[in-house]
Amino acid sequence: MSISVFLQHLANGISLGSLYALLAIGYTMVYGILRLINFAHGEIFMFGVYMAFYLMTSSFLTLPWYLAILLAIVITIIFGVLMEKLAYSPLRNQPRISIMISAIGASFLFQNLGVVVFGGRPKAFPVPELFNKVIVIGNVSIVSITFFIPIVTILLLAGLLFIVNKTKTGMAMRAVSKDYEAAKLMGISVNNIISFTFAIGSALACLGGIMWGFKYPQLLPTMGLMPGLKCFIAAVIGGIGDIRGAVLGGFLLGLMEILIVAFFPALTGYRDAFAFVFLIVILMAKPTGLLGQNLTEKV
Repeated sequence: MSISVFLQHLANGISLGSLYALLAIGYTMVYGILRLINFAHGEIFMFGVYMAFYLMTSSFLTLPWYLAILLAIVITIIFGVLMEKLAYSPLRNQPRISIMISAIGASFLFQNLGVVVFGGRPKAFPVPELFNKVIVIGNVSIVSITFFIPIVTILLLAGLLFIVNKTKTGMAMRAVSKDYEAAKLMGISVNNIISFTFAIGSALACLGGIMWGFKYPQLLPTMGLMPGLKCFIAAVIGGIGDIRGAVLGGFLLGLMEILIVAFFPALTGYRDAFAFVFLIVILMAKPTGLLGQNLTEKV
């Protein structure tokens, strides 16, 4: 393999890893606060990209791509918060298995509802010219969206870490994640903090879905299933509950997928299986993930 081809695959791996990282942050934030795996996170991803699609292509309301993205993020935040209020909040004091079943049920519900509402046929996502330019560096040709995705991910990570570590809301989030009942006694509005967490996770899922559409411009109601699973794997690999770990896991998973297929083209059909093998290997070596810490489960 030539250096130029390797650099091409490396850029694609970093770009894919950045997309995984954005979704994995949503998983890890919700888990950090509620100790809940939101299995419907992939459907929030799907919903957000469909909202952007219709806002950009609808005959009665066609918005510029940047306004469509902003409005799609707002709509997706409302959708994610409502999901938490309807599917998870009523079960908050019930056994954890109940809320996990609710999450799985919400995932299947929105997948099938998406087929009914959006249709089962693939749709072509409109890619703005800004993100579809081919940039040539030496012998390497890279589509411009490949550069934008890691930059956006790093900027969002920096902003999120600032919120979590430097603001009063972030302090409240960390308090709720450490001790739910003690946070209540300290006067923290736990419901508001949980809604805020779901809002951030939904916004990241929407933005990740839109960038996914720019990079892989084919929409399906089930498009969130496999990326959702892989981003859950990325969060676990990095240490679920740790934002930096989610980003690390996403980057590693994306790089691994692209580079293994690049070096061993005959294994292309097993690309999705590598994610699960990677998860097993990491958990055998470090059960809490790369940056995870041992947590005592509350009864």
